[in-house]
Amino acid sequence: MTSGEATLFLVDDDPGVLTALARVLQGEGWRVESYASAEAFLARPDPAAWGCVVLDVDLPGLDGLEVQQRLAETGQFLPIVFLTGKGDVPMSVRAIKAGAADFLIKPVPAAVLIAAVRAALQQGKAARDAQVGIAELQRRLAGLSPREREVLEGVAAGKLNKQIAADLGIVEQTVKFHRARIMERMQAGTVAELMFVAAKLGIGPRASGAPNPPPAR
Repeated sequence: MTSGEATLFLVDDDPGVLTALARVLQGEGWRVESYASAEAFLARPDPAAWGCVVLDVDLPGLDGLEVQQRLAETGQFLPIVFLTGKGDVPMSVRAIKAGAADFLIKPVPAAVLIAAVRAALQQGKAARDAQVGIAELQRRLAGLSPREREVLEGVAAGKLNKQIAADLGIVEQTVKFHRARIMERMQAGTVAELMFVAAKLGIGPRASGAPNPPPAR
């Protein structure tokens, strides 16, 4: 991932801190936007832009933890690196449990801040890639006919072709035909891969984990 792909949003009410943070991070080639308040950050022109937030906890008005909550409520899942001048353990635990990438105590050495931001960006990219992957699988799933969806549910449950046929009141050859179409439309190379995809989409009894190996045909 190149640094130019992301924007770093710096939020701190201390102008000197904002300037210092911006200088360090711009020196790594990142695009930086600075905000002196939570309200200004939340009202930024392009809320869909992705990147990382370097966020002071102790802000006038909305504090950092409230900003974290606002972002989550509006579906803006930006990784957050919190900064604070106070070593408040309960606060840091609360922030991390709510999904913060890191919680650093001021003054932060440049190398520590850069490492935290890099890790946060990697975390954010992984989350975005996962969302895109699920969206693509959902698009493929939407392309199945109602009958193909029923057959897929049977396959995901680990049922034999003849069992699926009996459940649906159709002949086994028709089930085989539908399965071949499903494999093609879901872009699955094997039955095991198809079951894994179904599990990711929440289809089947083991949707929350890895599927069992497919039964012998």
